[in-house]
Amino acid sequence: MSPSTAAGASVDVSALVRTRAHHPEAIAEAAARRVRRPLVGASGRLMIIAADHPARGALGVGKDPLAMADRADLLQRLCLALSRPGVDGVLATADILDDLLLLGALDGKVVMGSMNRGGLAGAAFELDDRFTGHRAEDLERLGFDAGKLLLRVDYDDPGSLATLYSTARAVDAMAERQLPVFIEPFLCRRSPEGLRNDLSADAVTRSIAIASGLGGTSAYTWLKVPVTENPDDMARVMETSTLPAVLLGGDVAGDTDTAFEKWRGALQLPTVYGLVAGRTLLYPADGDVAGAVDTAVGLL
Repeated sequence: MSPSTAAGASVDVSALVRTRAHHPEAIAEAAARRVRRPLVGASGRLMIIAADHPARGALGVGKDPLAMADRADLLQRLCLALSRPGVDGVLATADILDDLLLLGALDGKVVMGSMNRGGLAGAAFELDDRFTGHRAEDLERLGFDAGKLLLRVDYDDPGSLATLYSTARAVDAMAERQLPVFIEPFLCRRSPEGLRNDLSADAVTRSIAIASGLGGTSAYTWLKVPVTENPDDMARVMETSTLPAVLLGGDVAGDTDTAFEKWRGALQLPTVYGLVAGRTLLYPADGDVAGAVDTAVGLL
């Protein structure tokens, strides 16, 4: 019997671990009986909660470097977010999605698997971002609805070429299975403080152009794009491609009001179909996950 949790209820970690230890097949069984839905529902919009950061060792939110390290707390926040009206689904790595399957939290939701997690935060090999997460065949086997990959390009780092090549092949593999793949592209550069994404209008424009052309077909490719430093530039930037896009949330150090204002205008652009946000909504400064999620849904 798989454990289950109600929205906002405490997650029974012991029950999850017992199921994993004694009945690992329960994960595949839960995936097989999961109630599915179209990627884009009747609203024509997408609101996805992201929780794929821990697999890169990126556990920090704002000033707390280990905010996402408590898995039971993260799962409880996710279950609450997924229960809110207007939330379409979740983006996460296999370990988290397996937990959510066992908790019965994914029925009727879009399930998006995170595909490349090899570029660990702060590592020397960060831009050689190997595909160590979901493969296209895994997403197909589990009956998941889409995949997501991160594409960071530093013109001075040869690791970016390996990532570009792997990304193109992943696009092909997803298209063969008629599975949507969301590419999150950045131009970036190293600094004494670490890897920094360039959010200038020109850089985001260039990254979109690069990502849009990868693989043998773009039929199943979506974009997951950041809001530019100056949000007023987004209309021009999004003219770069006809691929459907969602905005990414990012970490705004708990300043949800600033994030909402940045998203508001960009969500009205013709190619933007919705929002994928994680830490901003799961760990708001005031602790009100439901309130933050409801406000984000209201922007759509």
